[in-house]
Amino acid sequence: MKIISMTLGDLATNCYVLIDEATNDALLIDPAGEPEVIKKVLSERNLHLKKIVLTHGHGDHIGALPELRKAYPAVPVLMHEADAAYLADPRLNLSAYHSTPVTTEPADEYIKAGDRVELGSISLEVLETPGHTPGGISLYDQEVGVVFSGDALFNGSIGRTDFPGGSLEELLQSIRTELLTLPEETVVLSGHGPATQIGEEKMYNPFLGGQFGGNLW
Repeated sequence: MKIISMTLGDLATNCYVLIDEATNDALLIDPAGEPEVIKKVLSERNLHLKKIVLTHGHGDHIGALPELRKAYPAVPVLMHEADAAYLADPRLNLSAYHSTPVTTEPADEYIKAGDRVELGSISLEVLETPGHTPGGISLYDQEVGVVFSGDALFNGSIGRTDFPGGSLEELLQSIRTELLTLPEETVVLSGHGPATQIGEEKMYNPFLGGQFGGNLW
């Protein structure tokens, strides 16, 4: 599996393209914004977009979704059902408070804990990591040793819980039971900021009892 990372939109959100190199089929995680940039990356690399997966429903993670659905109408959108209402409500997904309110049609498929999102050689286990939003998920590839944590866990920080549907207690429980139990060498690719590793966050993340400070997204 090859991974392309793009930082897009007003809130510098990480969007990931996962590629099955045998077929050039691609899976997109969190179409944050700037749909023309995403389409250009897919086109220039001759990639065939097959699935779009949302780690949660906030506007800075779905900003490009309406345009991508027009450009790739046959590509299904997957998310957790607990965040379903976010796609249609700019106040709930917070885009009403930014430059461009975002609304889009319901997801095509709902995924939950234990499900696998698969595409060729790509196999991602769905981990439920609510707390930032009720339907927050992370996507774990054990073979590659990487987890896409959305806005649950960051390098030196955790997701905000002061938005509608947020819960600090729930988020900390999610992180401790679903993410910190992964192998310490697991690479964490999150919704904002640089990559990290599970072992680093266990040791140093101040919101999880670590030794040093960090910024709360």
